[in-house]
Amino acid sequence: MSEGETIIIKGGRVVDPGQDLDMTADVVLADGVVKGIYGRRRTRESGTVIDATGLVVSPGFIDLHCHLREPGFEYKETIASGTLAAARGGFTAVCAMPNTNPVMDSRAVVDFVLERALSEGFVRVMAIGAVTRGSLGKQLSEMGELAQAGVVGFSDDGHPVSDDNMMRQALSYSTSLGLPIINHCEALDLSDGGDMNEGWVSNRLGLKGIPNSAEEAMVARDILLAETTGGRLHIAHASTAGTVEMVRRAKERGLSVTCEATPHHLTLGHEAVLGDRGDGGQFSPLTLAAYETNAKVAPPLRSQEDVDALVRGLADGTVDFIATDHAPHATIEKVSTFSEAANGISVLETALGSLMALVHEGKLPLPVLIERLTAAPANFLGVGLGSLKTGGPADVTIFDPDAEWVVDSTEFVSKGKNTPLDGATLKGRVVATIVGGAVRYDARESGSAG
Repeated sequence: MSEGETIIIKGGRVVDPGQDLDMTADVVLADGVVKGIYGRRRTRESGTVIDATGLVVSPGFIDLHCHLREPGFEYKETIASGTLAAARGGFTAVCAMPNTNPVMDSRAVVDFVLERALSEGFVRVMAIGAVTRGSLGKQLSEMGELAQAGVVGFSDDGHPVSDDNMMRQALSYSTSLGLPIINHCEALDLSDGGDMNEGWVSNRLGLKGIPNSAEEAMVARDILLAETTGGRLHIAHASTAGTVEMVRRAKERGLSVTCEATPHHLTLGHEAVLGDRGDGGQFSPLTLAAYETNAKVAPPLRSQEDVDALVRGLADGTVDFIATDHAPHATIEKVSTFSEAANGISVLETALGSLMALVHEGKLPLPVLIERLTAAPANFLGVGLGSLKTGGPADVTIFDPDAEWVVDSTEFVSKGKNTPLDGATLKGRVVATIVGGAVRYDARESGSAG
């Protein structure tokens, strides 16, 4: 279906938190925008009809933290494969992180990514520029030039900005640009080459643990620097109860501090490294599935207490939105000893299914989950997305909240098959994804994309 075609999405449960809408209605898309939402008075428009009876119709999901790997690491992922995976996961817009080769620290690299996305991408792509040159933490990047090129924020991604003065300078300079500094909060002296969360699982497996304080010490530092400079601080992939509490207190003081949480940190604990997705107890016998490298991620999967604190923070708005931290890797980078394995999980295609468990278990209302995937990240970015307002971009996600399916990573369109959810049964699956009025994924057409 082309962008100019009229599409009528009929009879679905339309949930648009940006407009406080939750009702059965028809949604009409035409000329790449939302033409209208029709409740009791059904539309008489003609066009291609999508029967959404029993399905949820929401604004397209937005992912603020995604690794597309191109340029430089195309063996892990490309802009084409990554954005197709995004479409299959219900995401209509993603933000590409700068840990490419070369690093996205110059206008030339940003231009390359954005132009490649326009020519080969299946969803909208925004770029996040590096905080420092080469993400080496030694000298600020040309942040003004990157802002002119269209970046939506600055991050050194998996490389924390460890130097206190460098972080202070970045926050200070970014205030004139109105863009956030996104930090991977990890005090390297505390993590010190650790492999996973410090706790009973790491002790049981004989793996070096990473304490919660490795994250929380840098979160505390960054919040103080944000207060000193007045800069916008965003904490990537929060993983501990202490981080949630510090962000909560910072917000109460009126500081410009936000944070995100990933689907895996919201739904999986460190027991996943045992290879049982959290079903094993402390005294259960180890199985051959132990040392599950697909559950190795930075920051590491934490304790159930941390998971619960993140979910509560998401529910009450302390955690501002969900971001996938989609981190695809080649198989060879995970088929190794645990210590040698790369950090990261391929998330885009399983995000909704894993997150819907929070809804089905009564931990999070469906409209809140959708808000944290749509309106909240859109507001953070300051872009006109994340809503089905009349005249707005026709970016729509249609999903079945009750559809059960078994994860089979061999069927991923992402090049990254690295997921600890392989073989798990999830409940909640994307049916169709529409970007700018064009259907980019339709599960009813054998997973086709246009």
